[in-house]
Amino acid sequence: MIRNFLKIAWRTLLRNRAFSAINIAGLGIGLASCMLIGLYVLDELSFDRYHKNADRIVRVVFKGIMQGGKLNEAHVMPPTAAALKADYPEVLASTRIRQAGAPLIVLNEKLFTDDRMAFVDSNFFDIFTFPLVQGNAKTALVEPRTIVISETLANKYFGKENALGKTLKFKEWNETYKVTGVMKDMPKNSHFRYEMLGSMSSNPDSKSTSWMTSEFFTYLLLPEGYDYKRLEAKLPQTVAKYMGPQLKQAMGLTLSEFRKKGNDIGLYLQPLTDIHLRSDFEYDLSPKGDMNYVYIFSAVAIIMLMIACINFMNLSTAGSSKRAREVGVRKVMGSEKIELIGQFLMESLLLTGIALLLAAGLCLVALPFFNELSGKDLQLTLGALPGIIQGLLLFGLLVGLFAGSYPAFFLSSFKPISVLKGGSANLKLGSSGRNIGLRGSLVVFQFFMSITLMVGTTVVYQQLKFIQNKKLGYDKDQLVVIPSWALGKNQSAFREALERDSRVSHVSASDFLPAGPSGNNNFMISPADNSSQLVKTIRYDVDYDYLATMGMQMLEGRNFSKEYGTDSTAIILNETAAKEFGWQNKALDKQISRRDNQGNVATFHVIGIVKDFHFKSLHERITPLVMTLSKGGGWMIVKTKNREVSGLLAKMDQEWKSFKPDFPFTYTFMDERYNDTYKAEQKTGQILGTFAGLTIFVACMGLFGLAIFTAEQRTKEIGVRKVLGASVTGIVALLSKDFMKLVGIAIVLALPLAYWLMERWLQDFQYKIEISWWMLALASIISVAIALFTVSFQSIKAALTNPVDSLRAE
Repeated sequence: MIRNFLKIAWRTLLRNRAFSAINIAGLGIGLASCMLIGLYVLDELSFDRYHKNADRIVRVVFKGIMQGGKLNEAHVMPPTAAALKADYPEVLASTRIRQAGAPLIVLNEKLFTDDRMAFVDSNFFDIFTFPLVQGNAKTALVEPRTIVISETLANKYFGKENALGKTLKFKEWNETYKVTGVMKDMPKNSHFRYEMLGSMSSNPDSKSTSWMTSEFFTYLLLPEGYDYKRLEAKLPQTVAKYMGPQLKQAMGLTLSEFRKKGNDIGLYLQPLTDIHLRSDFEYDLSPKGDMNYVYIFSAVAIIMLMIACINFMNLSTAGSSKRAREVGVRKVMGSEKIELIGQFLMESLLLTGIALLLAAGLCLVALPFFNELSGKDLQLTLGALPGIIQGLLLFGLLVGLFAGSYPAFFLSSFKPISVLKGGSANLKLGSSGRNIGLRGSLVVFQFFMSITLMVGTTVVYQQLKFIQNKKLGYDKDQLVVIPSWALGKNQSAFREALERDSRVSHVSASDFLPAGPSGNNNFMISPADNSSQLVKTIRYDVDYDYLATMGMQMLEGRNFSKEYGTDSTAIILNETAAKEFGWQNKALDKQISRRDNQGNVATFHVIGIVKDFHFKSLHERITPLVMTLSKGGGWMIVKTKNREVSGLLAKMDQEWKSFKPDFPFTYTFMDERYNDTYKAEQKTGQILGTFAGLTIFVACMGLFGLAIFTAEQRTKEIGVRKVLGASVTGIVALLSKDFMKLVGIAIVLALPLAYWLMERWLQDFQYKIEISWWMLALASIISVAIALFTVSFQSIKAALTNPVDSLRAE
């Protein structure tokens, strides 16, 4: 029987090639899109969950509120780990990470520069699950100057030789480390990834007892089933016990006095599995993900899948009504109801099975392009295939049964005499009433979702355009940024060579850049005559040419100048800092004090106010900033006179090589660094745009199929109307009118929801666009135009058919 069902189902599929192709293609595209987004979402949700004790590990973070801004830092003070382990028995273990960058390594007269390193405590491998393939995890990092490297690095440095016992020389530190372990490469779904882990005892700062400095990422292992909030509630005791006395010494304020002025500081805990997606801390170990984008992409996948399934079911029910006479004949010939149900379900399952195969093929083909689009490295691994195949088969079975059940049970219940007398003309499934209402509501839902995605895509692109064109308070164009620290003592000579080039306008050296990776110092200052008015600022150490190079504007006063010997104690404020002190436009010559960690006081005098510029993401408001004079920094910033810089870059490379540095000449452009800040938003816009287009395409395929079905059902009516003098335009309008009503309903329902959703998304930006009426109108016009074109294509074809052929066919 099943063989017979399959044979008839295959013949039916071939007999209705256009209908079947539309059905299969629509469902296949929807399934493939859902699979791709599903891989992305699963990867985002999997971060750090591979650790054996992932649900028991928390990170200690630092938060505070001070006049001038918030303190929200992912790293804490050097003694935090030991203090918490000693004071709280629920802390089973504590460990620290201190970043070491990508140090220069000399091995067999070869220089290696790109491998990332961190210092970690000796119990690091007791808390985190990074298996060692060579060495003993318990003892590998106990001794100073020992190091554990990754498998990839071991092969890179030593080939097939045993890495244990080998040594690595770090040129910058002039120190040699012994390899005591080789670990498996850290997974890509980790919030930190290093190729080298050095013993923390090698780092002098790790022994510091200061609670006024930080830069140590600290993790705790808690008992199984323990609520970390219970420990977090006790941490104010730690702040009072250890930080309070040092705060008094450094700032001259007791902790209670500090808090009475509206300030606050404290330690908090963050679950390990929340770090990647639910973290808003500064100075983190890697670029953060965003749970909101996981929700957005999950919603897009569900929408895409629902539209594809609705499209499939809509066309399946519509196409089945043409088979009413077939049902009547089968019943007259003795077919049982159960056999008819089985036949229709088998046909639906066959279509679904073919769509699944198409989806798998599309997913494999599209995966490299999707990886490029999303910035991921997703793969359909053999280990994951069994689960994916099972999921797809189960899903295909459910969709096939659900899509085929309505026509199967409905058609199989017809009485033969009614069917053979009236054909399909009198059937509810094909004519009117609630069934057209059913299919109409499905069309409304499809376009409702499509319009919502179109509005979302438009708003995202407009916000990105706003970001790219916003006046930032500095000129990001024609700025070349060079990591000149590798030149060492030759930096000044390199700078002088650049300044002599006629194609160069200005050159500055600083560690502080308003876009991309940069130095970033918190600077706690107060008016010299009011030490209690403490303001948190960011400090930029700049040279004499920084403002001119960056194109920043002075509102009052002057820039640093070599003509003034007292500028070593001078300071420049931004507008926001002057306002925080209440000085407004009367800040010049004011005295500002700063206490260091030992309580020593340094005094500065204000010589100028620079116009506010954006030195953080547009997600954040401009905060107080001060500039102090410095003779140089690790980055060279070069302002060019024109956009043609290829020749200048070649000259820079030549000058660089003349100093024979260990590091090759590299550079970035400031505008590129700025754009990289908004990669997450750019990816969101690209992915939304891509899947919005696919959603509309699938919806239009369904609309096209329904238009074919409607035109075929009204063939006789069209012929009669043409005989009676109806024009082609009139017939097209007649056939298109009902569909346009459905699109109109979808527009009315979709626009308020889309507006609300995008308003919520824009709230994440401190500087943002307003959603204009034209953005909503554009999505509406596009949806109407696409639907009208889709329906009209088939309507015009039906209207141009010879009425003689139409009437003869009936």
